[in-house]
Amino acid sequence: MMPEQPVANKPIVWTIASSDSGGGAGIQADLLTFTALGCHGCSAIAGVSAQNSMTLKLIEAVNPALLLSQLDCLLSDMPPAAIKIGLIPDELLLQLLRQWLEQNKPNHSFRVIADPVLSTSNGHNFASGPLINSWRNLLPLLDLISPNLPELALLSGMPDEPVAAQVTQLVQHAMTAVLVKGGHSTDDDVVTDQLFEKDSYFELKHHRIITPHAHGTGCVLSAAIAAACAQNYPLHDAVIIATAYLQQALEHGYPTGKGAGCLQHHSWPAEYRYFPTLYWPEHCEQLPPQRQYAGFASMNTPIGLYPVVDSVQWLKRLLPLKPDVIQLRIKQGSENEIEQQIAEAVQLSHNYNLRLFINDHWQLAIKYAAYGVHLGQEDLEQADLNAIAQAGLRLGLSSHSYLELLRARQLNPSYIALGHIFATQTKLMPSKPQGLKRLGHYAALCRDIPTVAIGGIDMQRLEAVVSCGVDGVAVVSAITKSANPECAFSELSRQFNQFNQFSRESRYAYSAQ
Repeated sequence: MMPEQPVANKPIVWTIASSDSGGGAGIQADLLTFTALGCHGCSAIAGVSAQNSMTLKLIEAVNPALLLSQLDCLLSDMPPAAIKIGLIPDELLLQLLRQWLEQNKPNHSFRVIADPVLSTSNGHNFASGPLINSWRNLLPLLDLISPNLPELALLSGMPDEPVAAQVTQLVQHAMTAVLVKGGHSTDDDVVTDQLFEKDSYFELKHHRIITPHAHGTGCVLSAAIAAACAQNYPLHDAVIIATAYLQQALEHGYPTGKGAGCLQHHSWPAEYRYFPTLYWPEHCEQLPPQRQYAGFASMNTPIGLYPVVDSVQWLKRLLPLKPDVIQLRIKQGSENEIEQQIAEAVQLSHNYNLRLFINDHWQLAIKYAAYGVHLGQEDLEQADLNAIAQAGLRLGLSSHSYLELLRARQLNPSYIALGHIFATQTKLMPSKPQGLKRLGHYAALCRDIPTVAIGGIDMQRLEAVVSCGVDGVAVVSAITKSANPECAFSELSRQFNQFNQFSRESRYAYSAQ
């Protein structure tokens, strides 16, 4: 009998909000969202409501001592990885919450996501002057606040100014990021949310789902952001994940009583159609949206094992083994030396019918008619993507997050590299290893485009990586640091083909069930 595997600890996420007796919003919706996204949810109840699908009849704030006791009791035994703050019906509770965060946040690593509920969809208004001021005083202790357009106008006190000016006014003395929800806009077809961080701004556009079953959308969105933050996703990725989760939940909303129905909580969003299209307005010329781009030549055949080497000498060692695809990543040497190596490598690739990708040096790849170019995200603004496409070259793009993956997809590349999966010594990485769980999530979003896993992959990890559903596996040290590189290549290639066949058969059998 196989020994039981240890159960992984689930990240703990708190919701500090009010109870919805109808079950569609507030504490109840938050806890459902946490569970669906793989977290354990705890609650500190700030208010208790009497409401159903049609109306909110009454809400009462809890005694401040009771809220404080809930917070301290949880912190002593179940400290959070992230906290979501929702409807706080009394300014005294907000003041208490600010004091509690001032005392405890510096000693803990949790992030705080706040949805400033100032009114409800069934018409109840909480927007008193003292409550708004208390929310403003809370801002420096928040990592993100997610107002809708009416809430932003109330918090900023500048309802007639552009959104950017309102955000600036709102956070001029705080480092808080702001997600402005666009659901109240007049556009019938598209919802545009706007994420303002310290040094970045971009828009998330998604299809407006017309449904009467939309109670609790703001609660669910902010709770999903907190759940993703608790799993160490960067804030921009957490917002992207939460947006997709909300779209998925809205699409499957269901009726409850006679009024607005509830969202259907599923699992981690895995279909690309739920994810937003991203826009960087200040870079619209360098990074055109998908509709302006014809795309690049396809890979024609599967990628498979994908060695990455740093010299023509390494290329020559592997060519007798008849590799199908290789990337040449040259980082050292003068301009003339680099050009000579690339020219020789491309000629060799033609002689051996090898699909050769040139890393970074896209001008030389075009000049010598390489099979393709591989670029990092940091190279996109400098590279002439139209020239690469018009030359008939394939384009591979690196990605290290949901944001970079979506950005890459919108350019229709020939393949997307997903990494780095494990710790690697081949280059200095600005992000943490993604791991197998995230690799599976990323690969699921690219069923219609080839993907390559890269970073720290060796023989022992190969099967687990292939089982995540990628089309290729890039290897560097597993070959170049091996005592016998030629044998290492042959065995990795053999094992990849074996694991890939088994993985395809398993996925086919699962989909047929």
